Amino acid sequence: MVAGRRELLGFASTGLLAYAVDLGLFTWLRGPAGLDPLTAKALSFVAGCSVAYAGNAFGTYRHIRPQGLRPYALFFAVNAAGAAVQLLCLAVSHYALGLTSQRADTVSGAGIGMVLATILRFWGTRTLVFRTGAGTGGTTGSWTRASGGRVGSWTG
Repeated sequence: MVAGRRELLGFASTGLLAYAVDLGLFTWLRGPAGLDPLTAKALSFVAGCSVAYAGNAFGTYRHIRPQGLRPYALFFAVNAAGAAVQLLCLAVSHYALGLTSQRADTVSGAGIGMVLATILRFWGTRTLVFRTGAGTGGTTGSWTRASGGRVGSWTG
């Protein structure tokens, strides 16, 4: 159970750092660098994903030791899916439900969308990217030093 908490805390800490990099870089690229919003967001998203991958690969899931570009590509895809979830929540709220205030956009995109996207990212990161027996349907679960590997379900 303690290992599961460590995994969750490591994932959350890495995510907060990646979010700070994404937000800070986007703000700088939009402001002093003078880039258009889509280019700035695309670059900051890639930078944030790279920071999150490094933090998870060398921190939270360092015992897995993924090799090559495939894990990074999977990680990027999982994060892109999370971003799509956030955009979908915003689009449904804004266009389908007609909730067009800035507060409604913030609640749907950065609130509800972020929660759902984080759940998707956590699941995808631990089951698709950082798992034992990659490509062989290896088990996922909590890391325990005593067993020398991941055991059990994602709940520990």
